[in-house]
Amino acid sequence: MSDNNKAPSLLGIIGGLGPMSGIYFCEMLTSHTYAKKDSDHLNFILSSRADTPDRSSFILGTSKDDPTPRMRAEAKRLESAGAELLVIPCNTAHYFYSKITEAVDIPILNIIEETAKLCDCEGVTRVGVLATEGTAASHAYEDVFSRYNIDVEPLSLSEQSFLTETIFERIKAGREPDVKRFTELCETLSSRGCQRVILGCTELSLIKRAHPLPSFVIDSLEVLCISALKICKKTPVGFDDGLMARFCAEKGN
Repeated sequence: MSDNNKAPSLLGIIGGLGPMSGIYFCEMLTSHTYAKKDSDHLNFILSSRADTPDRSSFILGTSKDDPTPRMRAEAKRLESAGAELLVIPCNTAHYFYSKITEAVDIPILNIIEETAKLCDCEGVTRVGVLATEGTAASHAYEDVFSRYNIDVEPLSLSEQSFLTETIFERIKAGREPDVKRFTELCETLSSRGCQRVILGCTELSLIKRAHPLPSFVIDSLEVLCISALKICKKTPVGFDDGLMARFCAEKGN
């Protein structure tokens, strides 16, 4: 941030991408803040525009309905409401990150950048990223992680197809995902040399919310949450011990 001594007093959340992930992020912010009274919690505003056009469909060219204007408008709306820092709890939406940042005069925390910083702190050199086809096609993770000399393991067509089904036909549709097969995919990527496997879609964070996953799995939504809390001078609590230790070491706390 431009002034390291002044913490943002109001966080703006560009949500609805999908809706449950945005709500879960708000829950995560609240449940993972050290607080003895209401006023110890972080002030935030959620804009949950579920009618934002699908990001993956536009990136893949299967839809001409551009989500950029809607996301830019919501960023402006949150800034006008007093937000001093914005977050977007959706990995695929970060394909449009630069266009959204151009619309406002306040910073937007980048979920992919924050996750890359954490992996770099750990000395990780190869990761697997579980994400939408849109995120995969945009090479958003590769572009950011390459700056940290971290390679991203490519997924096979069948692996990506399974993720697409899990995200869009299971989680977004309110159906239970195949957790056993999902866990096996994480372990397969680990066996191929990935030191960390990243949940690079915030719908997948909902799997970790309900089911234990291997310790080498990093949830990008948790990284975004803990980053936002610390920038806003709130004390994170209750995250996985390994994540807390790694993040605090990376931030020099």
